[in-house]
Amino acid sequence: MAIRSAHDLTDFLIGYTRDMAVSDEEPGAILDRYFVFEFEYCNDGLVIDRRRMVDHAGPIRKNVDREAMAAADRAGLEVHEAMVSGDRFAARYTLRTRMRKGVTFAAEIYMFGRLAADGRIERIDQVTRELEEK
Repeated sequence: MAIRSAHDLTDFLIGYTRDMAVSDEEPGAILDRYFVFEFEYCNDGLVIDRRRMVDHAGPIRKNVDREAMAAADRAGLEVHEAMVSGDRFAARYTLRTRMRKGVTFAAEIYMFGRLAADGRIERIDQVTRELEEK
């Protein structure tokens, strides 16, 4: 999937989040759709590579309430702002995910990134702020 516009970026955020959490598709295939093979994903200062992303999918799929997330409008994402300019992109969004044990995880996310020539992601730098749910 090539990201060329704010609409494409929003589609990525929703599709990627949903697919990694509730799809039965192999995580590597999902990553290949959105990311170049040797991407870097820096979240709160921790750089996550392809292997760690694939490994991370298992616990996510085990702990998320798959039925609630599959039924959630836009995968529990509220995109507040999204922009793409050349090979750079940025987004500010809120993620709310119901976990299997009944608690809801919520975070505000600020994402900045760089795209490869084919429109897939080369690098993400992201900061998250966990929100208290009432």
